Amino acid sequence: MIVRALVMVCAVMFSSVATSSRAAASSDVVLEWNQIAVTTMITPPAATPFGQARFAAIVQLAVFEAVNAVTHDYEPYLGTITAPAGASAEAAAVAAAYRVLRTYFTGSAMTLDAARVNSLEAIPDSQAKTDGIATGEAAAAAMIALRASDGSTPLTFKVPGAAVPGAWQKTPSCPADGGQFFNWKNVTPFGIPSAADFILDPPPSLTSERYTKDYLEVKTVGSMNSTARPQDRSDVARIYRDTSPTNLLNSAARQVAGAQGRSLSENARALALLNMATNDSLVTSFATKYTYNFWRPETAIHAGATDGNRKTDADATFAPYITTPCFPSYPSNHASGTGGGAEVLRRMYGAGGHTIAISSPNPADAGIVLHYTTFKAITNDVDDARVYGGIHFRFDQEAGGRLGHDIATYVVKHNLQPIHGHD
Repeated sequence: MIVRALVMVCAVMFSSVATSSRAAASSDVVLEWNQIAVTTMITPPAATPFGQARFAAIVQLAVFEAVNAVTHDYEPYLGTITAPAGASAEAAAVAAAYRVLRTYFTGSAMTLDAARVNSLEAIPDSQAKTDGIATGEAAAAAMIALRASDGSTPLTFKVPGAAVPGAWQKTPSCPADGGQFFNWKNVTPFGIPSAADFILDPPPSLTSERYTKDYLEVKTVGSMNSTARPQDRSDVARIYRDTSPTNLLNSAARQVAGAQGRSLSENARALALLNMATNDSLVTSFATKYTYNFWRPETAIHAGATDGNRKTDADATFAPYITTPCFPSYPSNHASGTGGGAEVLRRMYGAGGHTIAISSPNPADAGIVLHYTTFKAITNDVDDARVYGGIHFRFDQEAGGRLGHDIATYVVKHNLQPIHGHD
């Protein structure tokens, strides 16, 4: 059963990301089915951002394993999938992506069935095609079985403790049950041994200079009616409210991979590593959040007179520009997931010189397109989006970025390594 959003969280519900190289993407079934996968996940009723990351990792690892069983370019993830000599890698990729999506997203069956027919019709009928389909189906079944009991269900909640300074408390978006996705800290990672190995150091103390500086920043620029928030920062706050790390980074990857003309095998590996790192960064972010249970800016600003810091004046009327998600603040999930994925993309495609366009389908934001040439510029905007949106302190963002970077580095160095002689 698909994990669905319970309330508005730091999520994607109706997002789309502009693609600058559709022709290139459509000529590569790995990129084509990556776009189909993300579109399926964000189509209402959408999977949560955290469910999206998990599903995307399963899809892309199944695709990688199927393609790699044919090409033998990289060390396998599972190591149990074999392909007959001459099997079609394209057919294997289509079959793997289709089967994973068809299993989890039964409500999209008709659309997925039509996409499968369309993709496979472009591959000439042959024994190679038949063998490729069988290889893809086997890879999908193996990945689905591997993740059957990975801790993603059932969803559980965190009952907040006493309302003491610094402690997370429910915000207006929260259900009566308390903090959401409490179980997500225990979801089995894809590419790191354990989330516990990457738990961050604690957030700044309430009387520190760093806390004071970041408190005053979010209080000034993050309120609903702030006059200190430039229009372009309001734009990024809304766009990244509606665009999850999975949607954002997979679109960026498709655009860059298409422009660089990477091979089917290279794209399969890059997308697998990308989504492994994004998922594992989000899992570890939740593990850190529920370790420290640090309060959100709106709670902190309402209770500023109680924190022992003479420089953090309270404002009982403060309301954030975008809705505060219902779980602790430190670190930022979006910064963690986007930071992890962006570091993988930097390692795969280079830091800059790219052409990436991000947009929102929200009618109120029609015509707004964000243009990037580096992955760092994307993560910088995501950081600003959460601070100017009023839902995170700046140190939440920076900590999430460090967490994502460290996890991505581990994932790339320890998974899907090139076979000697292949780069």
